[in-house]
Amino acid sequence: MALTVVSDTGRVWRLTERIGNGSEGVVYAVDDARPLVAKLVPDPPTPAAYRRRIARLVRQRREPRTVRLLADTPVRIAWPLTAVRTDGPPDGAAVDGYLMADLRRDHHPFAHLLTPAARRIALPQATWATTLAAARSLARLVADLHAAGYVVGDLKPDNLWVDGQGRVAIADVDSWQFTDAGELFPGRMGTPGYTAPERIGAQPGTPPDCAADDFVLAVLVHQLLTDGLHPFAGHPGDGGAYLSYDDNVLHGRCRLLDRASVVLPRSAPPVDVLPRRLRELFLAAFGGVRPSACEWAEALAAEAAPNRLRGCAVDTRHVHTVERPWCPWCDVAEVGGGERTAAAPGAAGRAAAWPT
Repeated sequence: MALTVVSDTGRVWRLTERIGNGSEGVVYAVDDARPLVAKLVPDPPTPAAYRRRIARLVRQRREPRTVRLLADTPVRIAWPLTAVRTDGPPDGAAVDGYLMADLRRDHHPFAHLLTPAARRIALPQATWATTLAAARSLARLVADLHAAGYVVGDLKPDNLWVDGQGRVAIADVDSWQFTDAGELFPGRMGTPGYTAPERIGAQPGTPPDCAADDFVLAVLVHQLLTDGLHPFAGHPGDGGAYLSYDDNVLHGRCRLLDRASVVLPRSAPPVDVLPRRLRELFLAAFGGVRPSACEWAEALAAEAAPNRLRGCAVDTRHVHTVERPWCPWCDVAEVGGGERTAAAPGAAGRAAAWPT
């Protein structure tokens, strides 16, 4: 039997294949002339509060601050369009959710841009200039959300999408933190490896803030510009056991902060793939006063200028900062990482499903 959902006004949609699932929700394709998907949340902590949250987000689509956010083409936010419930028996078993734009129409999962193996399959024309554009686009998106009064709270690759020009889009709006009519709807989710240090181990329900997003933004920008390398990756330099990214975050184990604090494989991109100005921002983000998303967007825009980029004479896929006297990606390829100068088979990356 086909799964159907119904809105408060009685309109019915038929759901087709299941295209993604995560820690909280399940995403289905929708049988509709428009590119839509439906996110259903089978077991929210407080169903009534979740329904109220979705209703407020749907209403906020008409507010000037949100209208401005949604004015871009292609769409960069999969905003809740209408609240729906599964059209089930009247025994309390119906599942709540909402319809939103299907970002698969114009975008790839963000992870497809992070590593050379995935890029070769999904985005073969992408270069370091593309990842730089994506970093700038992501920073601008987060800056715009903060300016409009929204806190993402659970910023992570699985909620992000990117197109071939490096334009970034975001989903899972229902987990954001926002205020409506004086009522705070706190951020509800968090992900290991993409959590600011002050929120690691925080009590459930502790509201995030823009500074927490700014920390994770810096993590994602670092990954974009270093072939997916997490800035807190590596085994402890003192010989201790590696536990997790979060453990490294809490103990300040980061190559940029202290080269001796972690041990990384030889294939890791060198630190100087990053322009000096960006390295300074990373140092501040991970060990000082965090730059805002707006500061990141401005700095990344400056580094994306044509006079700041240099192509490789050996491999046209290699682009790097003019501050580097020779191609760092050729160096990485020589030790078995990154894009090889000759075509080589590689993992295709994750399928283009909808992460939740």
